[in-house]
Amino acid sequence: MKCPTCHYKETKVIDSRLSSDGTAIRRRRECLKCEKRFTTYEYVENVPLMVVKRDSRRQPFDPKKIISGLVKACEKRPVSIEDIERVAGEIERTIQKRFDREVHSKDIGELIMEKLAQLDDVAYVRFASVYRQFRDVNQFMHELKFMLDKDKEKEKK
Repeated sequence: MKCPTCHYKETKVIDSRLSSDGTAIRRRRECLKCEKRFTTYEYVENVPLMVVKRDSRRQPFDPKKIISGLVKACEKRPVSIEDIERVAGEIERTIQKRFDREVHSKDIGELIMEKLAQLDDVAYVRFASVYRQFRDVNQFMHELKFMLDKDKEKEKK
């Protein structure tokens, strides 16, 4: 395993354990050169899942893109990286369960928005504005009204 800091090829495993959801092995490693510690995850390789884009192009499913989108949406918000990783893992597991060989990018976007709505309202609106490609203020206001109505329903319960 190559060190992400100094790129030295020799590391040692300090600790191994099952991930919290039981789908991976989490390993703490230490670089033998710079002594930097980092975490790796070992997963079972599944049949490749293809994402069907809006323009009908297909590309391999990449869970890193989910994390990247969540990080951008949650930037400067009180959302921990642990929460982002947990949500990304939940989304990935849902996709793996629901879809066999192909998933539409629309379905992935909807799952992300569903989870962001539970996690942080501002992050949800940020993601929705890019994902839904708001063209004017009215579309943006419609989404904000949806969030406010949702919050009112929560207060009633």
